Amino acid sequence: MNKENLKKYYALVVISLSILWGWIALIYGFIIWFGLYILNLLLRKLPIDAVDFDGPYTYTYKKIENRELKLDIYFPKSKKQKLPVVFFAHGGGWVSGFRNQKNNVSWCKFLASKGFAVVSIDYRLGVSHTMSEILSDYTDALNYIKENYYRLKLDKNNIILMGLSAGGHLTLLYYAYNTFVKNEKHTEGIKGVVSYYTPANLKHLFDKNVKSVFAKVATATALKGFPTPTKEGEYLYYSPIFWINKNMKPVLLVHGKKDKTVPFSSSVELFKKLKEKGVQTKILVHKSGDHAFEFENNDIQTIRILNETVKFIRSLVNDEG
Repeated sequence: MNKENLKKYYALVVISLSILWGWIALIYGFIIWFGLYILNLLLRKLPIDAVDFDGPYTYTYKKIENRELKLDIYFPKSKKQKLPVVFFAHGGGWVSGFRNQKNNVSWCKFLASKGFAVVSIDYRLGVSHTMSEILSDYTDALNYIKENYYRLKLDKNNIILMGLSAGGHLTLLYYAYNTFVKNEKHTEGIKGVVSYYTPANLKHLFDKNVKSVFAKVATATALKGFPTPTKEGEYLYYSPIFWINKNMKPVLLVHGKKDKTVPFSSSVELFKKLKEKGVQTKILVHKSGDHAFEFENNDIQTIRILNETVKFIRSLVNDEG
């Protein structure tokens, strides 16, 4: 090998190694960031401490793949025979999170202290399962509380669906789709929806203005591919905004204006579509809030939004216990 070819060979090796180490650094960087993100989630909670609650009481709602999927129920301290239900789905980008991590528990305790029975569910995650399977878990958990309402002291005719981020996506997608196709069995008893910082159009999570690597990777993981032309139909199918319809009960949207994970424009677009279809809707905005702002901001805006959320839920349910 002559000197000129040797130089080219070494240059190619250096470039290849540089690219390889670049990818390794990117992957390890993401793993470290993701670990810190999950740790932060585990330690966060609402700024309002709740003491007047009872629970949780844990039940297995489904057995599948040698695994038990569970839900927790929290009650007000003064438990009645029939309580209005907040059916709660956690966030985590469809690939992480669980029902009894600290931030979710703080929501459940807070809502239970306000007079509601709160059902917090686990569901299979998108790392090794499809969005269809995740939605089937959501459906089965909701059916479980409807079928066992009397034993569980729940009012099956007074249910509010609520979710955070990816959980808000599942909540809104489930309800919008089933009202669109007029599946009364799946929508009976549901009085409204509370959706916190929800991705309405999944393709928009790949817009240039969305800086969150986690949002892109998590979405592609859950949908088993990036939004290429061959996957576009699937991305549309699993986007709640395309199922919004006039048959829907009231919807509350909540979002931080400075959200760097799910853009604030997602809720703005949702709000407009709901209004266009004649759905009673309201949007609460934290002007300086980032994603999951209610766990980060102990300020007047956050307290107001939490109290407005309770007021919205209370306005839709009838306390017949």
